Amino acid sequence: MSSIDPDRTRTITWDDPLGSAAVGATMDGLDYLRLVASGKLPPPPISSLLGMTIDELEVGRAVFALEPAEWMYNPIGSVHGGVAATILDSCMGCAVHTTLPQGHSYTTTDLQVRYFSAMRHDTGKVQAIGEVVHVGGRVAAAEGRIVDGEGRMIAHGTAGCLVTRPPRG
Repeated sequence: MSSIDPDRTRTITWDDPLGSAAVGATMDGLDYLRLVASGKLPPPPISSLLGMTIDELEVGRAVFALEPAEWMYNPIGSVHGGVAATILDSCMGCAVHTTLPQGHSYTTTDLQVRYFSAMRHDTGKVQAIGEVVHVGGRVAAAEGRIVDGEGRMIAHGTAGCLVTRPPRG
């Protein structure tokens, strides 16, 4: 049995995500994400929680980063696979978002992740690189990979997204 270490605490703060989402609905996906990446709009709460940042954006591509930490560990002593799945879902979904016109949005319909190696608190910064495979009128697909600072692949993923259009009226 171990005792609770008082030095191991984590406090999270975040901004109201609905304000940013309302601004995002008035512009195309790439411009919106560029405002978030630049800090002109606050990041979504999940980014604040995990310490995810957007490193690169272009049409059809989004690169996210995070620093794996001990507080992300699972019971077997490595970063929980859900953290990898989350950053992959984020970079792939945002890669799709960069292709969408004003008023359009997306939601992930499916996510597949393959893990090749574990992340640990000493792995260093990792990047999740998401790239669009296809964007149609209603469905999009993307793939992503997580790499460490030396370019070694940690995980690979694919995602499907449902593209939603603004209501007609």
